[in-house]
Amino acid sequence: MLSCDICGETVTSEPDMKAHLLIVHMENEVICPFCKLSGVNYDEMCFHIETAHFEQNELERSFARINTIQIRTSDNRKDNTLQCRVEVSSSVHSACASNHPKISAQSLPNDSALKHKAFYSENLTESRKFLTSKEKECDPSKIKGSIYETTYSPPECPFCGRIEDCSQDMENHVKTKHADLLDTPSEGHDQPLYDCPMCGLICTNYHILQEHVDLHLEESSFGQGIDRVQCSRDLELAHQLQQEEDRKRRSEESRQEMGEFQKLQRQYGLDNSGGYKQQQLRNMEIEVNRGRMHPSEFHRRKADMMESLAVGIDDGKTKTSGIIEALYRYYQNAATDVRRVWLSTGVDHFHSSFGDKGWGCGYRNFQMLLSSLLQNDAYDDCLKGMSIPCIPKIQSMIEDAWKEGFDPQGASQLNNRLQGTKAWIGACEVYTLLTSLRVKCHIVDFHKSTGPLGTHPRLFEWILNYYSSEREGSPKVVCTSKPPIYLQHQGHSRTVVGIEERKNRTLCLLIFDPGCPSREMQKLLKQDMEASHLKQLRKFVGNLKHKQYQIVAVEGVLSSEEKVVSICICM
Repeated sequence: MLSCDICGETVTSEPDMKAHLLIVHMENEVICPFCKLSGVNYDEMCFHIETAHFEQNELERSFARINTIQIRTSDNRKDNTLQCRVEVSSSVHSACASNHPKISAQSLPNDSALKHKAFYSENLTESRKFLTSKEKECDPSKIKGSIYETTYSPPECPFCGRIEDCSQDMENHVKTKHADLLDTPSEGHDQPLYDCPMCGLICTNYHILQEHVDLHLEESSFGQGIDRVQCSRDLELAHQLQQEEDRKRRSEESRQEMGEFQKLQRQYGLDNSGGYKQQQLRNMEIEVNRGRMHPSEFHRRKADMMESLAVGIDDGKTKTSGIIEALYRYYQNAATDVRRVWLSTGVDHFHSSFGDKGWGCGYRNFQMLLSSLLQNDAYDDCLKGMSIPCIPKIQSMIEDAWKEGFDPQGASQLNNRLQGTKAWIGACEVYTLLTSLRVKCHIVDFHKSTGPLGTHPRLFEWILNYYSSEREGSPKVVCTSKPPIYLQHQGHSRTVVGIEERKNRTLCLLIFDPGCPSREMQKLLKQDMEASHLKQLRKFVGNLKHKQYQIVAVEGVLSSEEKVVSICICM
């Protein structure tokens, strides 16, 4: 690339420079490019520019000679833009020394070159004097940073990093070694432009565009790698959080289950808080502390309890006898709204005491049932010489039945242990105990309601059939030979001692509840018993609305062989 010393225009070859000087600066009128002076010849114009516009001319020619464009991609490979750097190849004085001879000797025709050379030689000393005077006139502080103090920096190749002594050598190096990267368009043709498909940047060279796009792809790949790493970390964190949440949930569920289990243990007397004896003593101490029991009474009851436990027989302090007989008299003389009534054999009522309050209903109902069997001669063979056992003795008898092989599943649920606990018993344990005593009985389940509003009319019908199966004529009051029925439902058990058929054909059960104290039951023994006293015994269809019911009905006596068969069936 060649630059005109007069106007600064850049051309590509020496013939083009000669044509430019001939057409622009020889044939046309010569005009000063700085002050528009005209009407002089070429030599005079050169002298004018050298003397009047020395500084401006030197600056223009210096920048005109800086024609090396260095295209460099940013080192951090992020902005991906083309940077052009213009380097000053030499100081003003070296430019003056090197450029004028080169242009005047090679670019001009022979005659013009000789004239220009002579003119330059004649005015060189004068020009130097002018430069020296200018330097002296200028304040050094003001000159700082101007072109006079421009330090020489060897140009560096923007493609391979090679350093040359001057810009001309660097230009030749770039043209020879990196011509394929320059891709300089020929004069008179439009330079092709290339748009980046990713960011829209316009590039003049296809190879530069390719490198630029490669940077985009590398950044995209790097970003995708970062995204994959971040995604992996997010998944790992989510997995850890899920595991922690599952662990807390399982811990909370385990804690709730343990709480429910402990609650059930307390409810069913399996919390190792002691049995009948411990509760009896503890409750009597509370009564003494509250002033409702004298200390002497406490010691007397304690002695009676210890004696009862020692012999295994109930002390009878919660027993009420003669109620069935009193009911017979009442129905004979009163109860005009009752059409017929069926009563079981004689039954003693037992209610809960300090020692079994809250959990002993099953044991008390067994005592009621056993009291009826002991009064029935048909059961003398299997119950001969037996008395009403106390609650700890009943627990021991059930454990013995388990050891014989009865109800292994129920024994497992209660850990094969009842003594010393407040464990509840139900229909299965009563059946097991009676069968071990060779009393023939069976369990009947009423597992769902058979009437409106959750009632169980079929339960009443079954009990009516049980008591009315014996044909004893048609009296109003029928004293049957049937033992009472053990009735179990969720959370409680009672004893059915009879059933009424009222004049409107509705049925009503007569039930002994172990939760009813003796003082209330003793009201039924009065000669002038009123209908209101029977309220605690009467249960109509609408009064029994539990979801499920079980009954244990006694049918007779088992032989020894039948007892063994029953054990085999249980296994």
